Amino acid sequence: MVGTFVIDQILFFKIQERINKSLVQEMQEFRMLADGVNPETSKPFEDDIDSIFKVFLTSNIPDDDEFLVAILNGQIYRSSPIALPSWFKSDSYIVKALSQIKMAEEGEFSTPDGEVIYLAQPLIRGGKHGVFVVLHATSGERDEVSEAVVVIIKVSVIVTIAFSFFAWVVAGRVLKPLKLLTETTRSIGETDLTQRLPIKGADEISQLTITFNEMLERLETAFTSQRDFINDASHELRTPITIIRGHLELLGEDPQERQETIELVLDELDRMNRFVEDLLLLAKSEQPDFLNLEVVEINSLTLELYAKAKALAPRQWRLDAIASGRIRADRQRLTQAIMNLAENATHYTKEGDAISLGSDVRNNQVRLWVRDTGEGIPLSEQQRIFQRFARGLINHRRSNGAGLGLSIVQAIAEAHSGRIELFSRPHGGSTFTIVIPLKPIPKSTKRGNKNLLLHRTES
Repeated sequence: MVGTFVIDQILFFKIQERINKSLVQEMQEFRMLADGVNPETSKPFEDDIDSIFKVFLTSNIPDDDEFLVAILNGQIYRSSPIALPSWFKSDSYIVKALSQIKMAEEGEFSTPDGEVIYLAQPLIRGGKHGVFVVLHATSGERDEVSEAVVVIIKVSVIVTIAFSFFAWVVAGRVLKPLKLLTETTRSIGETDLTQRLPIKGADEISQLTITFNEMLERLETAFTSQRDFINDASHELRTPITIIRGHLELLGEDPQERQETIELVLDELDRMNRFVEDLLLLAKSEQPDFLNLEVVEINSLTLELYAKAKALAPRQWRLDAIASGRIRADRQRLTQAIMNLAENATHYTKEGDAISLGSDVRNNQVRLWVRDTGEGIPLSEQQRIFQRFARGLINHRRSNGAGLGLSIVQAIAEAHSGRIELFSRPHGGSTFTIVIPLKPIPKSTKRGNKNLLLHRTES
């Protein structure tokens, strides 16, 4: 009951606060109009009190249970809405009392319909005495508060009953989840990791169940990833092996034919070698010695990346921006990642298309990006392309890779505690951005007291 009373008082206080704000706003608008110009004539109102009341009351609509009233020479001149309560008529004591005020005032009075709050502003000009009054009847809001409190009481009772019943059920079956956990654990094997334990309650057993389900989720993901990796890797290796075997079996005595076959076999072996090296790189990315960290000047790194990228293919290479400063990172790995992105961009663009590189620092993060004006990547493909062995579906792509390039880029970014972002839309090009958080550089690696703040500069 105490809680219900407190809620009732808080709600009513909030309503009174809102009513007061509304009255003050209406009065401020009236004062601004009275001190301003007539919008109909674009001239000051001066002594024309009638026009002030007329313009304001015709252009303002009061809130619910709110009344705007103009009293002129002791009589109600205009009002909005036109229909006023029976207790507020020209011959009522309230109107007579308000028509006599000489200074702005606020207050409240009781009526048969409940309490009424008002603000009154006298207006004396040219021998005329007018009063503008804003009134608000609180009975409607009070009824709404009472209805809300009744609803709260009903809901509280229902919730209390339901919670008590639920607590009784849980208390009676407290050992059942533990038994179910034991039975399910015994039934789960390597061939079936899809089973999950039902979570009931919020006690220690439930926390154990959640932890166990999370472990099963990780195991299932690991086994699925391993199975897919083996299947995809075997498929990728089977293709070049089949090509090599087929051509060697059909190898003839013609010298030219033998030379062509040898070149084809060597090309397939090179592709297999690149594929194996990429797999080893991805495997090594999970080791602690994957990165060889050093202090890298972002300015020189960006220029170096741009110079190397220009040699990949005949495109309109551009340098968007260069960030100055230093970061602790693996220069070779970052170069490898950006070159992968740049080479990938050449596969999705044609000669004459633009490819841009740049670097920037904001929000305490270093950003290195490669942006192209190619066909773009459909939204449905933007998550898939970072998976191993995934390839884009653009028809004119000219890459014979195994689909590990973006996986390598992602692994390098994550090894730097960063991430890779992709912004792309069909026929609108793509922007791949490596985002790496800035980390403090030990004093021994700094050059004197040089300012290490990083900023963006225009190329």
